[in-house]
Amino acid sequence: MPWDRSALYVARLDGGGASILLGGPRESVLAPVWRDDGSLYVVSDRSGWWNLCLVDLAGRVEHVYEIEEEFAEPLWGLGGRPFTQLSDGRLAVLHGRGQLGLGVLDAKANELVDVPTTWTSFGPALSAEGGTVCAIAHAPDKPGGVVVVDLGSGDHDLIRVESDHVPPVSYLPVPEAVEFIDADGQPVHAFRYPPTNPEFRGPDGEAPPYVVWAHGGPTGHGTSDLDLTKAFFTSRGIGVLDVNYGGSSGYGRTYRNRLLGNWGVTDADDVVAAARALADLGLADGERLAVRGGSAGGWTALVAVTSAIPRVGAVFRAATAYFGVTDVVTLAEHTHDFEAGYFDALIGPLESSAEVYRARSPRGSISAETCPVLLLQGLRDPVVPPAQAVALLGELADSGVDHVYLAFAGESHGFRRADTIRACLEAELGFYGRALGFTPVVHGASPPEG
Repeated sequence: MPWDRSALYVARLDGGGASILLGGPRESVLAPVWRDDGSLYVVSDRSGWWNLCLVDLAGRVEHVYEIEEEFAEPLWGLGGRPFTQLSDGRLAVLHGRGQLGLGVLDAKANELVDVPTTWTSFGPALSAEGGTVCAIAHAPDKPGGVVVVDLGSGDHDLIRVESDHVPPVSYLPVPEAVEFIDADGQPVHAFRYPPTNPEFRGPDGEAPPYVVWAHGGPTGHGTSDLDLTKAFFTSRGIGVLDVNYGGSSGYGRTYRNRLLGNWGVTDADDVVAAARALADLGLADGERLAVRGGSAGGWTALVAVTSAIPRVGAVFRAATAYFGVTDVVTLAEHTHDFEAGYFDALIGPLESSAEVYRARSPRGSISAETCPVLLLQGLRDPVVPPAQAVALLGELADSGVDHVYLAFAGESHGFRRADTIRACLEAELGFYGRALGFTPVVHGASPPEG
């Protein structure tokens, strides 16, 4: 995959041949921009972090500004530009850990200055004119949108906003970037969203229930951007812990490489470790923890509660999978072109590692000790077909595990319709109420029966 290995080539349009400037088996490069006729700016992780470099046509490379932060995100799609040249020769850049903030880099002075803006994270695409940039910006307390930012003052004009309908800010949780240490002494990064509702407070001396989120990808990451799904739960007394497990982007190549060969192990271990740590700190009720995820995150959630990988003691009392992977053998056999070799790196070549694939899959790993499971599935999903969920349903029923299955006609891999999303959230809240021992009020509806 391009975040594992890639290379920068230069070629003459008159047919003079092509040559490689940098990159290789253990280096990821992206976003080349000509500085002048003889050199290019490019992002490379040869230092262990996606930092800006300058390379000339002879292949000589120097770091423009070296720091243990990322200046780019994984290349899931083409066309983005995580930095851009300004008219005075400086660079407008995005940089940070876990999420990207906006700054101005003076390469000659070796100086990086953050832009004083109220936006906390930016999508990896910048366009500059004069002393302003256009970008897609986000914050935890307001909807994201397309903005034009003055790089000197931080003042901005909002060109287009994601949504005009946002609850009052007093109902929105204030995210906190947190770091835990797992059993092997490795860091686990996350964003914590405590329960937030100005009209209510929890009982004295009682820690709240929490839902631990596992993001998809799996080479992706969660950020502190406004997410009304999180606010749906936190405004109802349920905290959210969004875990950037080992393998997530945003924390350097070494952290990203923790998932190589270990998908279904490191990710699941990390969500378990983060949940336990939160409970040990007294911030969550250790007897009322749930886990949820979509797609690859659904896989992580299901693996964390099945016997696929033996773990000490049950942690989660409920698990929710949105179009989650249950059989990675089937997924690897039918994946699309871009991810055709993805699982070779995440688990191993299917031909020689088929038993490992089967051993890690939730399907075939259900037992009577498995916690209640909620499966949400689109019937037109070409990535994780409904047959995967249906096969897991049979195993849950055979083992006597409490479960709920909701299937949606017309939905694919990632739900789009408002009525579907609402039905899923209300069912999920009711499911947690029954599994974790509280009585939610959902527009007068009763919790779904298993």
